[in-house]
Amino acid sequence: MTDQGAPMLGVLGGMGPLASAQFMARLTLLTPAERDQDHIPTVLWSDPRVPDRTAAQRGTGEDPLPWLLRGISGLEAAGCGAIAIPCNTAHGWFDGMVAATRLPILHIVDAAAEELARLGLRGGRIGLLGTEGTLAMRLYQKRLDQRGYETITPDDAEMTRVVSPAIAEVKANHVREAYEPLMEAAKRLVARGAHAVVLGCTEIPLGIAAGPAAPFPIADTIDALARASIRWHQARQGA
Repeated sequence: MTDQGAPMLGVLGGMGPLASAQFMARLTLLTPAERDQDHIPTVLWSDPRVPDRTAAQRGTGEDPLPWLLRGISGLEAAGCGAIAIPCNTAHGWFDGMVAATRLPILHIVDAAAEELARLGLRGGRIGLLGTEGTLAMRLYQKRLDQRGYETITPDDAEMTRVVSPAIAEVKANHVREAYEPLMEAAKRLVARGAHAVVLGCTEIPLGIAAGPAAPFPIADTIDALARASIRWHQARQGA
């Protein structure tokens, strides 16, 4: 008999749409299931109209928080029991979102830390690729430092020349074109002593997956958030 009381996961997406679609695919593929009814009931709110988060962080764009709260209200109304946000930079407004909802919001950086631990890395030097906004807000550096990691990032020139254009390629659906620059940036971090590279923008795993696998550990934040969502669901099922 189907469990009609199974808690629904809310996904606040659209930032960008392809990353949200990939999150849904990975959530499905990573869930231990033998039939449709074993999967996590999920509501995806994919709204690409949310203002650019990096521009907002720079002070040159519209505040995305009202749009994020609109999505959260929609997920609340749909009866969701928790929210996952497959966009790293949106977590710069995490406190504002948490203050506006009764629902738990799974933090993508905490999910990434669990992914690093799953890979056998519980400290040490970690490379981080992300948007300019994510790096400037130090979303990863603050939380990972507390867990014993030393986080290193590309320099300004590498961000301008390599990382930001590659993220823009993925957002424009030019996924294959993003592979070489993103892999170049990741290899530079490893050359500087990183034991693993966190893909701290949900567009980046799409680009990295478009070519040969990396010869070093990668923490994919889409997969990390999907696994955190599965753990939340399993905990609720066992409650």
